Amino acid sequence: MVHQKDTSVTRVPKTWFITGSSRGFGRVWTEAALKRGDKVAATARKLASIADLKEQYGENVLTLELDVTKPQQVKAALEQAHTHFGKLDIILNNAGYSLVGTIEEANADEVRALYETNIFGPIAVIQAALPLLRKQGGGHIIGVSSNLGHVTYPVIGYYCSSKWAFESIHESLAAEVKAMGIKVTIIEPGAYATEFGSPESLKFSQGLDIYTDFKAQFVSGLRNLERGNPNATPEALFKVVDAEQPPLRFFLGSHNLPSVREAYRERLATWEAWNEVSVAAQG
Repeated sequence: MVHQKDTSVTRVPKTWFITGSSRGFGRVWTEAALKRGDKVAATARKLASIADLKEQYGENVLTLELDVTKPQQVKAALEQAHTHFGKLDIILNNAGYSLVGTIEEANADEVRALYETNIFGPIAVIQAALPLLRKQGGGHIIGVSSNLGHVTYPVIGYYCSSKWAFESIHESLAAEVKAMGIKVTIIEPGAYATEFGSPESLKFSQGLDIYTDFKAQFVSGLRNLERGNPNATPEALFKVVDAEQPPLRFFLGSHNLPSVREAYRERLATWEAWNEVSVAAQG
């Protein structure tokens, strides 16, 4: 009798640290990770918004109050989570919001506040996590960006700009920590039916009359966008985090690649058309 060797591999549960676990992708991914048997340090600005996770998933979840704009709180939360679970395999930077307003309308304080959450918050998480990941010999940092990290829309230009900055920070980070056994992936969702359009995830600049009609047309166009089902995304995320060689960038959704391909086609055509002038400027 010939005995076949069992080549199946038992999956080792992973431990996650997730910011913005109370709603949207953060909530969906937190629950999906827990349902598959992983452990999660789930964080939110209001602890009450994630209290039910503890009731449902018991010792597999650690709920922590966290405002990513407070670096000392970020550091304390990561250290508490690492001590509690003994390791952190995945750091998922998900917290963020969008500022609605044209480039002229938004004031400096509004833009600074946006960057405090969308850029300086994730930086605080990364900088606090890296010593812990190095100490344990590796890990995976995942930043939730957007297809708007490659293309832009009017009216939410400052939000787009925060995602362009987010992308470059993570790309540089990936090169800097690769030799340390730390992986980096940028998740880039397209339009999804999440709570991202809720008052908690949107802030509005005071409008100027000159842009009223333009913004109305823009908002009307957004309403017609086909939106994906956020509950369809966990399996894709799990394939990324379980991969031996995860991608640096990963689109979520079916519309991202065509729109980005078109954007780069137009950019390349412009650069090519002006190449003679550009080369002459080399001296």
